[in-house]
Amino acid sequence: MINEQIRDKEVRLIDEDGSQLGVMSAKDAQKIAREKNLDLVKISPKANPPVCKVIDYGKFRYEQAKKDKEARKKQNIITLKEVRLSPNIEEHDINTKKKQAEKFLKNGDKVKVSVRFRGREMAHTNIGREILIEFAKGLEEISDIEKPPKMEGRSMVMFLNPKKTV
Repeated sequence: MINEQIRDKEVRLIDEDGSQLGVMSAKDAQKIAREKNLDLVKISPKANPPVCKVIDYGKFRYEQAKKDKEARKKQNIITLKEVRLSPNIEEHDINTKKKQAEKFLKNGDKVKVSVRFRGREMAHTNIGREILIEFAKGLEEISDIEKPPKMEGRSMVMFLNPKKTV
């Protein structure tokens, strides 16, 4: 809230240089702000009495937008990549999939490794579990198992996280 939108009887006023001017009526605070050709902005509405500051509102919003943009820039976004296997996969195909997963992990992405069972393959889920465990052992230098192999419908799923480099 700024200027006339502030309806509180009393406010704690802070000057533009950060010094406290004390508790006063909102009208007096607005008068002080108008004399300095600045705006009265409610900084902490939940405080008792609410805290208001005499500042240039346009500049304040600009600085706030700049801080938000900088925070978004530093944010680390982790994406989830998937590698699909089958219970009757050959050794060379597993190595190819490991290389693909290794590339994802080195980029800092999480990897979802799934084995899809079709038809009578559902009777041999232990083979899928062994394939997933072998897959994880092949990538243990660069990844940690976030979730161990678990059945989800007709698929057995395991999640790998890239190892934290210190």
